[in-house]
Amino acid sequence: MNAPMLRIEDLHGGYGTVDVLQGVSLEVAKGSVVALIGPNGAGKTTAMRLISGLLRPTRGAIVLDGEHVEGRDASRIARLGLAHAPEGRKIFGPLSTEDNLLLGAYSRLPRFFGYRRRAARDLEEAYERFPRLKERRRQQAGTLSGGEQQMLAIARALMARPKVLLLDEPSMGLAPVIIQEVYAAIRRLKAEGTTLLLVEQFAVTALEVADYAYVLERGRVAVAGTREDLGRNERVVEAYLG
Repeated sequence: MNAPMLRIEDLHGGYGTVDVLQGVSLEVAKGSVVALIGPNGAGKTTAMRLISGLLRPTRGAIVLDGEHVEGRDASRIARLGLAHAPEGRKIFGPLSTEDNLLLGAYSRLPRFFGYRRRAARDLEEAYERFPRLKERRRQQAGTLSGGEQQMLAIARALMARPKVLLLDEPSMGLAPVIIQEVYAAIRRLKAEGTTLLLVEQFAVTALEVADYAYVLERGRVAVAGTREDLGRNERVVEAYLG
């Protein structure tokens, strides 16, 4: 197994004085897809926010490519190579599709001269992955369909050329046919060697692409293993895979 690109040890944290996560540890190997599944309220989205710096942990370690990043600002963690496509997509609705994509590359491009020219290659790659975005490059992002907005959120995160991509609930609010399209894109990212931590409400869908998975329950890791391992666990099958 490859060395972990992302390592979480004994992570605690949440909102205010309440620690939603209570000692979570996990690893994401370079080039792998790891799924984080579990019931609503288990702490999956909280974990993603703690990892990306949107929330401050109260205890524990977050190690990105060998460097401790716990407690650092989200902008600094992003510059070190972590991109977060959040739950609910969080695109900039009034801006065009292309301007949203360009914002994803802000951390590694010059602030003034040559910005768009330096981003040209990355834009072309985004449009190759998601041809529909190219058709709508001048369209106001808030007028895109839900599936198109999810594709935009993923493509925007990839514009940063991240070492690790956090992808939170990519199927939320989407029709089944659109979910299939989004997951086809995720499988392509996996084939390209993208390192990805995936939170997903539909465990079966997540496990179809994941190399390894952690089941969160009440802020703790209840079970972990490969798809085959989890498929042999009667409790996991009954709760999530049945």
